[in-house]
Amino acid sequence: MTSQSVGTVETRHLDLPEPVRLDCGRELAGVRVAYETYGTLSPARDNVILVCHALSGDAHAAGLSESPAEASTRDGFAAEARDGAAGRALGWWDGMIGPGKAFDTDEFFVVSTNVLGGCKGTTGPSSIDPATGAPYGADFPVVTVADMVRTQRAFLAELGIERLAAVAGGSLGGMQALEWAVLYPDRVDAVVAIASTHALHPQGVAWNSIARDAIMRDPAWQEGRYYGTGRAPEAGMGVARMVGHITYLSAVALEDKFARRLQFADDIRYTITEPEFEIESYLRHQAGSFVRRFDANTYLYLSRALTYFDLARQHGGSLATALKDVSARTLLIAFSSDWLYPPVASTQIEDALRALDKPVEYHLIEAPYGHDCFLLEEARQIPIIRRFLAEGGAA
Repeated sequence: MTSQSVGTVETRHLDLPEPVRLDCGRELAGVRVAYETYGTLSPARDNVILVCHALSGDAHAAGLSESPAEASTRDGFAAEARDGAAGRALGWWDGMIGPGKAFDTDEFFVVSTNVLGGCKGTTGPSSIDPATGAPYGADFPVVTVADMVRTQRAFLAELGIERLAAVAGGSLGGMQALEWAVLYPDRVDAVVAIASTHALHPQGVAWNSIARDAIMRDPAWQEGRYYGTGRAPEAGMGVARMVGHITYLSAVALEDKFARRLQFADDIRYTITEPEFEIESYLRHQAGSFVRRFDANTYLYLSRALTYFDLARQHGGSLATALKDVSARTLLIAFSSDWLYPPVASTQIEDALRALDKPVEYHLIEAPYGHDCFLLEEARQIPIIRRFLAEGGAA
């Protein structure tokens, strides 16, 4: 079967009729969810796969956006993926979603949503607070991965979808997939968690804290109330992106791509302000493109949500207790060079599921690109995922 694109896709929006109750104790009313769908929903509504995005993603997971976009969510080391003629962004997981791909739209109805707290169409800190008529800013309630999943569940219910053939995602998306299996064990047939974890390791917590501090120490952040002021924490946001971006890569990948190459041949200019090495210019480019397309407050909220995520702490105090009711078949994929979401986290989930006699499959892919492998190593993931889904008879 030849893999094809899903073509041009429109991002749509749905308003939830009921408030979403949050882990912080608050209720959030008037929640709007941005989403895209690919493929055809079966008459029995039993061929649905929900794909969940990582921190900087959105609902546009596959195909070309209907309207021009400033920057693709596939930017970075995973390569700018754009239609150069029309300036329409290619979805962040386009290589995985479509006819003949990992999530085969000839068989499955694939749904992608922007998470709660996002800035790409789903209610988040840049949305208007109906109580004040102004953007929420830092008054937006703190959200968790479980809150994101409950919002997705409420959204799917409005579409008349009660059960999922699979939930899949990488990084923060994988956290959502695991949370789905724990919160709704009777509604999920399979989980595909890629380059993810049951809880972020302390090193990841530390780097996320530094990135958030970079934003909040920028005077233009204004305690999160920068909307409409003509100033935004672009400097802090740029530093946060540079910090985050380095954590997605590996030392080997950086050496292969940049080494110590200078921008100006062998000419060192001896300045303290201007980038002189290629990697410095690359990071500044990434910072600039990210600032144009992403909201700083959303970065703070989603970074905090993935830092809070801890299946053991949230569900009974141990990983075994958290996973005891899971009925979904679970596929775990990790990458050898990923030090941000190291393979040991996936092996811990695998061990816990096996001890509970739960169906689980784990694959470690040897690859040099660090955490970004879940976007870069699509060709090696596709046959693994296709076989896993086919063996479950999900479609």
